[in-house]
Amino acid sequence: MDVGSLNVILIHDWLTGMRGGEKVLESLCRRWPTAPLYTLIHKPGSCSKTIEDRPIVTSILNKLPWVHSYYRYLLPFMPWAVGWTLPTCDAVISSSHCVAKGVTPPEGALHFCYCHTPMRYAWHMQESYFDERGWGWPKRWLANLVLARLRDWDRRSADRVSHFIANSHVVRQRIRDCYDRDAVVIHPPADTHFYCPADVVRENYYLILSAFAPYKRLDLAIEACKKLGRKLVVIGSGQDESKLRAIADANIEFLGWQPDEVLRDHLRRCAALLFPGEEDFGIVPVEAQACGTPVIAFGKGGATETVVPWPRPDATGMWFDEQTIDCLASAMESFEQHRAAFDPQRLRKHALQFRLERFEEELFGFVAKVMGLEQRLAA
Repeated sequence: MDVGSLNVILIHDWLTGMRGGEKVLESLCRRWPTAPLYTLIHKPGSCSKTIEDRPIVTSILNKLPWVHSYYRYLLPFMPWAVGWTLPTCDAVISSSHCVAKGVTPPEGALHFCYCHTPMRYAWHMQESYFDERGWGWPKRWLANLVLARLRDWDRRSADRVSHFIANSHVVRQRIRDCYDRDAVVIHPPADTHFYCPADVVRENYYLILSAFAPYKRLDLAIEACKKLGRKLVVIGSGQDESKLRAIADANIEFLGWQPDEVLRDHLRRCAALLFPGEEDFGIVPVEAQACGTPVIAFGKGGATETVVPWPRPDATGMWFDEQTIDCLASAMESFEQHRAAFDPQRLRKHALQFRLERFEEELFGFVAKVMGLEQRLAA
């Protein structure tokens, strides 16, 4: 029996756009094309056809009017909302960064959780999401109470997972810290076929591709470019957009969300990608390097597994040690002095370690081994 013949149920936190987690889910959907997909919130048409073309079961939260615009504020209700009674199956595979890993598998089924991170809102990034909002003590007290209960639920619900798969060594350690469980590390996939170099001239501007969330620290990139008088192109949108636009100057250009072809074009033409936040893994730096583009990243979190820092001979970018304007600006100046040392072909070779084929071989091979099955990847 082949692993692709398993009767599988897929779980994902929410379907509101194509980001790194959805690209992992897309691989699962290709492997099990008829598997039902359970999710809290679904915005129809927001994901790829591979994901959309299957039975999608949503939670009661999806019935709320205009929920796609405020679903993150429903965090306290999400543990309750994943209380589906799942039908009989061989395995449940959850793609989780919030509450998806908390589903209860049917009797006799194994639960594989591909963990992008333990719930960051309640654990390691609570300060970025809540404490910096300038709330008075009543709101802070209530938030701390809710988050404490979420952590308790999150810790207890980890027992519903048979096998954890972490997307990075950083997340593996977080799983140990939060759940007292170990995990196998399988890095997520980058589309190294689509993201590839082209015979175009590199230009003298920096690039940001990101959602505008507080922990992304896009303010550092804007302020560093202002300090140095450098041009910065920012692609993305999100909750901090008005705040970021307010601190920008004439050298900072906001393009909003753009199609993948536009992202690739900028990755091929920019001087370097700026990656100032601490990420669980971060697929964008890999896509940049697949295009032959160096990355200037905060030297903590997932970037330490994807970006090789100068002055190593195999360097693919720069790390900066502190999330300050001066530290990032200094790394940018150092990059400009050594820009010729970053060979695009060397960067692409490094990025190929994270190609889709490697991810699927490792992930489906792990599931097949645990289930005592053969692994035969589709042609």
